[in-house]
Amino acid sequence: MLKITGVSKYKGSTYMIEFEEGETAFLNYEIVSAYGLRAGLDMPESAWEKIVFDNEFRKAKERALYLLDYRDYSYVELYKKLEKNYSEEICDAVMDKMLELGTVNDRRYAQGLARTYVEVRKYGYYRAYQQMRQKGLTKPIIEEALEEYSEGTYERLYELVERKYLRYLDGEKGDIKVKNALVRLGYSYDIIKEVLADIKQEYGGYTECGGHDRLFAEL
Repeated sequence: MLKITGVSKYKGSTYMIEFEEGETAFLNYEIVSAYGLRAGLDMPESAWEKIVFDNEFRKAKERALYLLDYRDYSYVELYKKLEKNYSEEICDAVMDKMLELGTVNDRRYAQGLARTYVEVRKYGYYRAYQQMRQKGLTKPIIEEALEEYSEGTYERLYELVERKYLRYLDGEKGDIKVKNALVRLGYSYDIIKEVLADIKQEYGGYTECGGHDRLFAEL
């Protein structure tokens, strides 16, 4: 059995709990109040372990909600943030609570990321997929979110080349740099070849420099 000899305010909402053996612990006032902790109270060690767990759970939950106030996190991302400071048991319990509250929703998060990567940053499928995997999202959820953008890739890439890369298509070296840049953005060789061929046809003036036929043959 453990016997509490003193309960006193320590700092802010934190209270200091003193035990007969001379040990001390620090708990949030909500936990102290919920369990009716007071001087003279005896309790089994199992009861104290439950109190300590609830206190840690409360802190971890507040930390999770604080992080989510600033941006969305996937389940895995948020879990990794919490496990830096809390036990696996605490992290599991907090994440279950976040799912229950609906504050963590991987599908909703994936939809937002897909919109950002495809519509705003103009990433191709492969780059968007890679970035979303790094956020801890699963393959099925990523594929589901990106399915919305399966059509329109040609139009997005054509517009991107016209707006950002057309001026660099002035020779073989420039064309190769553009092709490599588009590959890094996550577009497939087939769609790059198709778009650049159509750009070549529409803006034929820039293809007068030597080497372009070889470039497009290599795409």
